[in-house]
Amino acid sequence: MEQATTSSIVFSAKNLKKIYLIGEIEVYALREINLELYAGEIVVLLGPSGSGKSTLLNILGGLDNPSSGEVFYKEHNLVTASPHELTLFRREHVGFVFQFYNLIPSLTAEENVALATEVIPSPMPSMSALELVGLQERAHHFPSQLSGGEQQRIAIARAVAKRPDILLCDEPTGALDYETGKKVLESIIKVNREVGTLVAIITHNASIAGLGDRVIHLANGKITSIEKNHERKKVVDIKW
Repeated sequence: MEQATTSSIVFSAKNLKKIYLIGEIEVYALREINLELYAGEIVVLLGPSGSGKSTLLNILGGLDNPSSGEVFYKEHNLVTASPHELTLFRREHVGFVFQFYNLIPSLTAEENVALATEVIPSPMPSMSALELVGLQERAHHFPSQLSGGEQQRIAIARAVAKRPDILLCDEPTGALDYETGKKVLESIIKVNREVGTLVAIITHNASIAGLGDRVIHLANGKITSIEKNHERKKVVDIKW
């Protein structure tokens, strides 16, 4: 992937801090985070539990606010945005994929995907989203009739059907075995390749790092290093 230019910055975080109060004790979840994420890239946020990965992802996705600092989505300041503006931002620009699938049991795979697109101006057809993750033949199955990996791929299809600018993935393979996890990762990479969506993947699994254009290492709420991969690894080449 070519070096991203400043004109393609999607997210910019400056001097970002997140502090939680536990009684009278301040606990720093994030400390002085400075970061830029670019259109069309895959970024792996790598670090142990408690390093601040999920907190950072939640702030970028408009689910949480920092204690101080700035976060911009393109030219829009998410820190000063109103609750309504953040709702529109999440609805129209961000797709979320979590470790647990959060599918509605009483709806089929296609209906689960379609539900997420009902208030989107120009969504992707549900069947097109399912085809993107290789599950068009399972469209009329209910979650209970699908494996864990298939449910996670339905969750990816649901997120992508909104045509988001950003796909934020929090431990998307954390509840899956190796072979199933590979299929999920292949679906995420296909979304990036064919749709051009910026993808950020949170993981504690160093094996996944090679799949990204860049790897952002976090520890104790800080970015300790940013590593650029000159060539992405293929999913088939990773082991964990």
